[in-house]
Amino acid sequence: QVQLVESGGGLVQAGGSLRLSCVASGSTVRSHDMGWYRQAPGKQRELVAAIATTGTTNYADSVKGRFTISRDNAKNTVYLQMNSLKPEDTAVYYCNAPLNRYSKYGGGHYPWGQGTQVTVSS
Repeated sequence: QVQLVESGGGLVQAGGSLRLSCVASGSTVRSHDMGWYRQAPGKQRELVAAIATTGTTNYADSVKGRFTISRDNAKNTVYLQMNSLKPEDTAVYYCNAPLNRYSKYGGGHYPWGQGTQVTVSS
Protein backbone atom coordinates (compact mmCIF):
# COMPACT_ATOMS: atom_id res chain seq x y z
CA GLN A 1 0.00 0.00 0.00
CA VAL A 2 1.45 3.34 -1.07
CA GLN A 3 1.45 6.05 1.57
CA LEU A 4 2.07 9.72 0.84
CA VAL A 5 3.09 12.04 3.66
CA GLU A 6 3.17 15.78 3.07
CA SER A 7 4.88 18.32 5.31
CA GLY A 8 6.28 21.83 5.36
CA GLY A 9 3.13 23.91 5.43
CA GLY A 10 2.52 26.78 7.79
CA LEU A 11 1.46 30.39 8.20
CA VAL A 12 3.38 32.94 6.15
CA GLN A 13 2.91 36.55 5.16
CA ALA A 14 2.21 37.51 1.59
CA GLY A 15 5.46 37.61 -0.37
CA GLY A 16 7.02 34.91 1.76
CA SER A 17 8.22 31.42 0.87
CA LEU A 18 7.63 27.85 1.93
CA ARG A 19 9.05 24.52 0.84
CA LEU A 20 6.76 21.51 0.92
CA SER A 21 7.95 17.91 1.00
CA CYS A 22 6.20 14.68 0.09
CA VAL A 23 7.65 11.32 1.04
CA ALA A 24 6.28 8.25 -0.69
CA SER A 25 6.48 4.83 0.91
CA GLY A 26 5.52 1.59 -0.77
CA SER A 27 6.44 2.93 -4.20
CA THR A 28 9.19 4.89 -5.86
CA VAL A 29 8.68 8.40 -7.14
CA ARG A 30 11.15 7.79 -9.96
CA SER A 31 8.65 5.37 -11.53
CA HIS A 32 5.80 7.87 -11.82
CA ASP A 33 4.91 11.33 -12.86
CA MET A 34 4.32 13.20 -9.59
CA GLY A 35 2.29 16.27 -8.80
CA TRP A 36 1.27 18.77 -6.17
CA TYR A 37 -2.39 19.59 -5.74
CA ARG A 38 -4.22 22.08 -3.55
CA GLN A 39 -7.73 22.42 -2.25
CA ALA A 40 -9.04 25.69 -0.89
CA PRO A 41 -12.22 25.78 1.25
CA GLY A 42 -15.30 25.28 -0.90
CA LYS A 43 -13.25 24.60 -4.03
CA GLN A 44 -12.30 21.54 -6.02
CA ARG A 45 -8.86 20.02 -5.59
CA GLU A 46 -6.66 21.17 -8.44
CA LEU A 47 -3.27 20.16 -9.81
CA VAL A 48 -0.84 23.08 -9.60
CA ALA A 49 2.50 21.50 -10.52
CA ALA A 50 3.68 18.22 -12.01
CA ILE A 51 6.99 16.61 -12.86
CA ALA A 52 7.38 13.77 -15.31
CA THR A 53 9.71 10.82 -14.88
CA THR A 54 11.92 12.60 -17.42
CA GLY A 55 12.09 15.70 -15.23
CA THR A 56 9.87 17.79 -17.47
CA THR A 57 7.66 20.09 -15.42
CA ASN A 58 4.36 21.85 -15.97
CA TYR A 59 2.49 24.38 -13.85
CA ALA A 60 -0.91 25.93 -13.52
CA ASP A 61 -0.95 29.48 -14.80
CA SER A 62 -1.78 30.75 -11.32
CA VAL A 63 1.57 29.56 -9.91
CA LYS A 64 3.85 29.71 -12.94
CA GLY A 65 7.03 31.63 -12.21
CA ARG A 66 6.49 31.40 -8.43
CA PHE A 67 6.39 27.65 -7.67
CA THR A 68 9.00 25.04 -8.53
CA ILE A 69 8.48 21.30 -8.32
CA SER A 70 11.44 18.95 -7.99
CA ARG A 71 12.17 15.37 -7.01
CA ASP A 72 14.93 13.52 -5.20
CA ASN A 73 14.68 9.92 -6.33
CA ALA A 74 17.27 8.76 -3.80
CA LYS A 75 15.09 10.07 -0.97
CA ASN A 76 11.83 9.09 -2.65
CA THR A 77 10.69 12.64 -2.09
CA VAL A 78 9.00 15.33 -4.13
CA TYR A 79 9.30 19.01 -3.24
CA LEU A 80 7.37 22.17 -3.97
CA GLN A 81 9.24 25.43 -3.51
CA MET A 82 6.71 28.24 -3.22
CA ASN A 83 7.90 31.83 -3.52
CA SER A 84 6.09 35.17 -3.65
CA LEU A 85 3.12 33.63 -1.91
CA LYS A 86 -0.27 35.27 -2.18
CA PRO A 87 -3.36 35.00 0.03
CA GLU A 88 -5.10 33.11 -2.80
CA ASP A 89 -2.48 30.35 -2.41
CA THR A 90 -4.07 29.48 0.95
CA ALA A 91 -5.15 25.83 0.77
CA VAL A 92 -4.37 22.31 1.89
CA TYR A 93 -1.61 20.96 -0.35
CA TYR A 94 -1.38 17.31 -1.36
CA CYS A 95 0.93 15.24 -3.52
CA ASN A 96 0.07 12.26 -5.67
CA ALA A 97 0.92 10.58 -8.94
CA PRO A 98 -1.48 12.23 -11.40
CA LEU A 99 -3.51 10.10 -13.77
CA ASN A 100 -2.84 12.84 -16.31
CA ARG A 101 -0.29 15.50 -15.44
CA TYR A 102 -1.97 17.99 -17.77
CA SER A 103 -5.42 17.58 -16.26
CA LYS A 104 -6.21 20.34 -13.75
CA TYR A 105 -8.93 18.41 -11.94
CA GLY A 106 -7.80 14.87 -12.60
CA GLY A 107 -7.27 12.34 -9.88
CA GLY A 108 -4.24 10.54 -8.57
CA HIS A 109 -3.14 6.95 -8.64
CA TYR A 110 -2.79 6.56 -4.89
CA PRO A 111 -4.83 7.15 -1.73
CA TRP A 112 -4.66 10.77 -0.67
CA GLY A 113 -2.54 11.69 2.31
CA GLN A 114 -3.48 14.15 5.04
CA GLY A 115 -2.05 17.09 3.17
CA THR A 116 -0.31 20.10 4.66
CA GLN A 117 -2.02 23.41 5.35
CA VAL A 118 -0.61 26.56 3.81
CA THR A 119 -2.03 29.84 5.02
CA VAL A 120 -0.90 33.14 3.52
CA SER A 121 -1.86 36.29 5.37
CA SER A 122 -2.22 39.64 3.65
